[in-house]
Amino acid sequence: MENIHWLGHASFKIDGEKIVYIDPYQIDESEKADIILITHTHFDHLSLEDIQKIRKEDTIILAPEDAREKLTGFQPVKPNQFLTIRGIKIQTVPAYNLDKQFHPREKEWVGYIININGKKVYHAGDTDLIPEMEDFGDVDIAILPIGGTYTMDVTEAIQAVHVIEPKIAIPMHYGKIVGTIDDADKFKELSTSKVKILTKE
Repeated sequence: MENIHWLGHASFKIDGEKIVYIDPYQIDESEKADIILITHTHFDHLSLEDIQKIRKEDTIILAPEDAREKLTGFQPVKPNQFLTIRGIKIQTVPAYNLDKQFHPREKEWVGYIININGKKVYHAGDTDLIPEMEDFGDVDIAILPIGGTYTMDVTEAIQAVHVIEPKIAIPMHYGKIVGTIDDADKFKELSTSKVKILTKE
């Protein structure tokens, strides 16, 4: 767990064999990225300002196809791909809404399952509880949105934990735009897996 750093909202840094950032947004300038993973093109997930803080000449960026409207020099991805980037195995998985229109399935936005430090880490992106979660296989750490409105709320996230059965669940997507620490506490109290609430760095 010491290798996973919550940078606020849906932003994470994982350090290990390589330095991997996911959806950097309003982060403090930090060490440079080997890999940057973007789940979708909303401003709080695809932030050019924050990408520039951590991008170096050889940083590899993965992002959905429609990121071309904002971002250059990236590798486009869509759901259900298996990639090896800088020796890190990365699987893209679907991320979409079922009962709201903020994240339509047809956009082909993604979450990521990353094999790093001997663990499989799932970052859900902005998603509801979707049927595909039943097919993810063994997941060591699941990073799940809990804020509601645009994504799963706490109740759905608890159900997602029950479906995915990770060894550890980490709540995200709260504290900035939607969701509160009380939501994270409720998630921890009611979840069927161990929950680790990270302190923002």
